[in-house]
Amino acid sequence: MVKNRFTLGKNERLKSRKLIEAVFSNGKNFAQYPFRAFYLLSENGFTLQAGFGVSGKNFRKAVDRNRIKRLAREAWRLQKNSLCEKLENQNLHLVLFLIYTGKELPEYDLVYNKMGMILQKLTSIVDENNSAHS
Repeated sequence: MVKNRFTLGKNERLKSRKLIEAVFSNGKNFAQYPFRAFYLLSENGFTLQAGFGVSGKNFRKAVDRNRIKRLAREAWRLQKNSLCEKLENQNLHLVLFLIYTGKELPEYDLVYNKMGMILQKLTSIVDENNSAHS
């Protein structure tokens, strides 16, 4: 992966039905309001893949759901590099699915800050995993 490029390419998006099912059935999760993160650490596949979802129950209009997903993807794209480098150094692979659980349309600043917190938590999880395997 190219260093310090803020991209979210095709192979960084979580689209495989099998992988998504694996994340929800075998993975772990934590909440960082207004997001819930489901993740699965493995040793094969792409370094980092992420998917984003918004409840159709809370947001009836597709326009609103798409806007929230767009904000989340943008915040993720700009902040994921440090986690990506850590995963590459430890030769680990992370599959992540983020679900927006809030009830109101968020501002970008809130999404950006919460995404930063989620990334910090994932970084500490990767560190714990590495120290457990060492």
